[in-house]
Amino acid sequence: MLKLTNLTLARGAKRLLEGANLTLFAGHKVGLIGPNGAGKSSLFSLLLHKVTPDAGDFEMPAKWVVAHVAQETPHSHRSALEYTMDGDKELRDLEAQLDVAEAEHTDDDKSGERLAELHEQYDHIGGYQANSRAASLLSGLGFTDEQMAQEVASFSGGWRMRLNLAQALMCRSDLLLLDEPTNHLDLDAVMWMEDWLAAYPGTLLLITHDRDFLDAVVKTIVHLDQQKLNEYGGNYSTFERTRAMQLSLQGAAYIKQQRQVAHLQSFIDRFKAKATKAKQAQSRIKTLERMELIAAAHVDSPFSFSFREPVAKPRQLLHLKEADLGYKTATGEKTILKNVEWRLFYGDKIGLLGPNGAGKSTLVKSLAATLALQHGGRFEGQGLKIGYFAQHQIEQLRLDESPIHHLRRLDPTTREQEFRDFLGGFDFRGKNADSAIAPFSGGEKARLALALLVWQKPNLLLLDEPTNHLDIEMREAVAEALQDFEGTLVVVAHDRHLLKACADQLWLVADGKVGEFEGDLDDYKKWAKDYAKRRLKKVDIKPVSVSPSKNAPNPALVLEIAGGAPDRKDQKRADAEVRQKKSGARKPLEQKLAELEKKLKAATAERDNIEQRLATEDAYADGNKPRLQEMLKRQGEVVAEISDVEWEWLDVQQKLEEDAA
Repeated sequence: MLKLTNLTLARGAKRLLEGANLTLFAGHKVGLIGPNGAGKSSLFSLLLHKVTPDAGDFEMPAKWVVAHVAQETPHSHRSALEYTMDGDKELRDLEAQLDVAEAEHTDDDKSGERLAELHEQYDHIGGYQANSRAASLLSGLGFTDEQMAQEVASFSGGWRMRLNLAQALMCRSDLLLLDEPTNHLDLDAVMWMEDWLAAYPGTLLLITHDRDFLDAVVKTIVHLDQQKLNEYGGNYSTFERTRAMQLSLQGAAYIKQQRQVAHLQSFIDRFKAKATKAKQAQSRIKTLERMELIAAAHVDSPFSFSFREPVAKPRQLLHLKEADLGYKTATGEKTILKNVEWRLFYGDKIGLLGPNGAGKSTLVKSLAATLALQHGGRFEGQGLKIGYFAQHQIEQLRLDESPIHHLRRLDPTTREQEFRDFLGGFDFRGKNADSAIAPFSGGEKARLALALLVWQKPNLLLLDEPTNHLDIEMREAVAEALQDFEGTLVVVAHDRHLLKACADQLWLVADGKVGEFEGDLDDYKKWAKDYAKRRLKKVDIKPVSVSPSKNAPNPALVLEIAGGAPDRKDQKRADAEVRQKKSGARKPLEQKLAELEKKLKAATAERDNIEQRLATEDAYADGNKPRLQEMLKRQGEVVAEISDVEWEWLDVQQKLEEDAA
């Protein structure tokens, strides 16, 4: 159990936590959220014993092994695979002890016993499977077999962060601390990591601004707000609903939400009957349905901006004709995508999907004309104006200049007050608008790069991971602004909330081709898993010379030693026994499934009943506040219970399907 009692934590003169309390039990998966600078990373430093509390108590079991992602990667000549295995400290310690024991081994009993004990410990911690485990982690994070053999020093910064993440996951920890683990991952790796963390048996404390990732992984939210740690049962969506109710009780304004609802409804009313706009209208309807649940939690957002109306609106903005795309290497040209035929029309909203290295960024660079085509043509519509956002745009900002100066470079004739009003929507106000950006955080620089892009009135937006380093409030503001953007959008993002909110079409980049993807993001997750299985090479694991049972040999070894096929009668008898065992094994699973369905039905009915009561005006009367608080608390508990039961139901159902196969 991890326990913080009346904790006060300060950074310099600024108090981050004061009188904060929190209790986390073993095995809990918790999302830690709050605005940038609120103290989330400082709390991690406390748990890692890098800082001490200014007041209060902090308790954690002394035997707990704590894992976290290192921020620095040594300039090592070790392979990526060996570096990942270094994350398991106990494994490496035992290997060192085994090396010494084997070197000093003699024929006496004591030496033999010591060596046998070490081998038993090594087997117990899964040492013989460690190589395979490390390879599986690296593969899930997007490394190829060739990359696993490369030296750590040969990787770029983003890939080194993936290596550090793999090393943290390799550690058999009791407490795992992850601070923005998805920032350097693509969508496929994010989805793989969700599944990995769902199966992680220890306690997880996760900081991330990816709301879909939070929803899939955590079952508790801890909100760092006003120097306190406020705990909410359920995932992030549950937190948003509960938080929205709380804000409404506090008299929070819904003006912003109502303006957005009116704007979306106007679009739906105007275009839902037009065939060319029907898909976009349906997208706005879905957005409107979601907004009624979530937007109230963001009424206090410091961000408020929209894309300016493009000057030109050509019907066809860009055409790639029989294009080969790729880049130059030390040995010549490498082609990534062949014979691409693609037209972008005004108003298209496209999300690009595909495995790591398939060519998504190469395609976006070619569209932006920052990467020359190897073959074929690139034809621009009259009046095309591209707004291109990628991570290198942030690196090209002038560190010695202020946000105001950056805008003045783009538009020397505009009044300074207009610049200030515009930058205020991106939360650059007062001194922040006038100060050199050198000390700005990564998120602040990304916000400025987006602001510069918005100012230029593009009619084609090319966005390559635009939400990296942005907090949840800014991500929400970007999604809302993109929903209103009239021009054409092509976006690569691991943030599924952004893709769901903004993309009307999904295109797949894989196996050297570009084409429309028939399905949604859930379908893509299934596709990505199947694709990874097809490409993943089997790892050759040498058998351990230890029998699974002292009394019975491994059946597979018996067949190998005996040679030849077993007798057909014996085989039929064995098959019948297997079928009987399967039938016997299915009954408890079927009974469990029925119990879970009964629980799910009861919990769903209770949730619906609470929501019906919360929808009445009487629920918010002054005299009913204690009852309302009780209902809100119970709502969070029931939603969390439904989530738990659904996951358990899926697990049991999967086992039944596996038995039937």
